Amino acid sequence: MTTTTPRPTDDRRHTLQRRIKWIVTATIAYNLIEAVVAITAGTVASSAALIGFGLDSTIEVLSAAAVAWQFTRRDPERWEKGTLRVIAVAFFALAAYVTATSVLALVGQVDVQHSTVGIVLTALSVVIMPFLSLAERRAGRELGSATAVADSKQTLICTYLSAAVLIGLVVNSLFGWWWADAIAGLVIAGFAIREGIEAWRGDACATSVGMLLEEEHDDDHH
Repeated sequence: MTTTTPRPTDDRRHTLQRRIKWIVTATIAYNLIEAVVAITAGTVASSAALIGFGLDSTIEVLSAAAVAWQFTRRDPERWEKGTLRVIAVAFFALAAYVTATSVLALVGQVDVQHSTVGIVLTALSVVIMPFLSLAERRAGRELGSATAVADSKQTLICTYLSAAVLIGLVVNSLFGWWWADAIAGLVIAGFAIREGIEAWRGDACATSVGMLLEEEHDDDHH
């Protein structure tokens, strides 16, 4: 005997949609702040990993904005492939940039400075990102939205990325292992390639923004 999960009432559905929208908005806002702080701190400390981390956050924000823009068009599906290809190329470019920077840092043995700001920022991300991911995943499952659940997994992946950069920064500060920063940079490049491939295949990392806009558009017609 199989049991089916009861569909939420219309009121509950609207509440869950609103909740996911706020979570996604908070994630985008945090990524924007994270990008500015990480790129600035990375430039000051000559940290390829921190700069790459900030650039990755920038692309996440641009990805969300691109998908949101797509769903303001009259025929969103028409723009989908092009939008996702642009996002994919941006991630591939990031991977190439961070790989080159990290390899040059390894070959040239670039001295990476201690970055208190970078350590605090990445530590905050390790704490905040899982909370946002869990909240979106719960709401997405109750709503029956595969897109929101997928987006929550993407947010969780950002936690792993933050942890990799944090470890690199701490190890460099404690033991003077300058190469740890470059290794963390190569981890970021790997993540960027993965995200680029997913976007190229049509699995946008911030599709929940477009999903919510589309749902609101549908609701206007009811």
